[in-house]
Amino acid sequence: MGPGQREAINQFRALISEVDEELQRTFWNVHQGYPDETLIRFLQARNWNVQAAHEMLVNCLKWRVENEIDNILAKPITPADLYRALRETQLVGLSGYSKKGQPVFAIGVGMSTFDRASVHYYLQSHIQINEYRDRVVFPAATKKRGTYVGKCLKVLDMTGLKISALSQVKLLTMISTVDDLNYPEKTETYYVVNAPYVFSACWRVVKPLLQERTRRKIQVLQGCGKDELLKVMDYSSLPHFCQREGSIGAKSCYSFDHHFHQQLYAYIREEFTKANPVGPISAGSFHVDVPEGECEKTIESELQKLGLQKGVNRCVQGIRVCDQR
Repeated sequence: MGPGQREAINQFRALISEVDEELQRTFWNVHQGYPDETLIRFLQARNWNVQAAHEMLVNCLKWRVENEIDNILAKPITPADLYRALRETQLVGLSGYSKKGQPVFAIGVGMSTFDRASVHYYLQSHIQINEYRDRVVFPAATKKRGTYVGKCLKVLDMTGLKISALSQVKLLTMISTVDDLNYPEKTETYYVVNAPYVFSACWRVVKPLLQERTRRKIQVLQGCGKDELLKVMDYSSLPHFCQREGSIGAKSCYSFDHHFHQQLYAYIREEFTKANPVGPISAGSFHVDVPEGECEKTIESELQKLGLQKGVNRCVQGIRVCDQR
C-alpha cells in the first residue's frame, strides 16, 4: 500500500468519525472490529476517491438505519416450511472454505426459480445470509485463520439455465444493487461453472448491469470447473455440482437440512428470542427499500441486438416481481 492510499484511509477515517452516534452504532455492525479494512473496501469500490467513498458509506449506514438492518437477524422467516420453500427455490449455501480460509458460497443460478414466495422474502433471506456471513462466518474464519478474513469466493452453477430466467432479472438486479451499494468488495472471485450454450446470450444481457469491478472478478471455467477450483480449495469444499460433471447429489449445501442453513435458522430464532423473550414469532416479510433500475429496457434492447426476441417476447413482457406468497 502506497503513501497516497494510506493518506486516503486517514482522511476517510477522519470523515467517518464525524457522523452521528446512530450511524456510528450501525458502522460497528459493518466493520466488526476491523474499521480500516472496511474503509478500504469502500475506497476500492470508488477507485480510492475519498469523497465518493465517504458518500457511499454514509448512504449505506443511513440505509441500514432506515431499514433496521441491524435487527434483520432477529426476524425469522416463518413458518419453517416457508423457509424450506425459499431454500428450494433460492439456491445458495456454504460449501466449505478456500485454502486461504475464505468461505466458499455455492449459488444455483440456473435452477433457482424464485417462485414460492414474495420478492420481500427472497430479499430478506439474501440480506440475512449477508449479515450472518459478516457477523458470524467471517469472524469465525478470522479467528481460525489468525489473520483477517473479509472476503468470500462464490461458485455460480449455470446448470439448467434457460432464456426464461430473464423473467427474474428484476429481483436479481435488486439483489445485485443491495450488494453493490451496501456490501462492496465482499467477494474476491466469482467462478462460473456448468455453463450451457445459452449462457453466452444471457451473459451479454446481464453483463451491462454489473459494475466494472464486478466483471473483472468473474472467471468462466470449463465444465464443472473442478480442476481449476482445486487450486484454491480442497475437494471437501467443492460444491456438490463441481465434484463431477453434472452432479446434483444429496449432499447439496442448498438444502434447509444442511448444517449451514440449520445453524443460520437457529441463530435467527435465538436472536428473536433474546429481543422478544415473551413474544411469539409473527409471520410476515421484512421490507427493504431498494432503488429501482432500468433493467427491463436494457433486457429488451439487448435481446433485439441478439436476435433472440422472437419466441421470448412473452418472457420480456412478463418481467415482474411476484408479490404473492
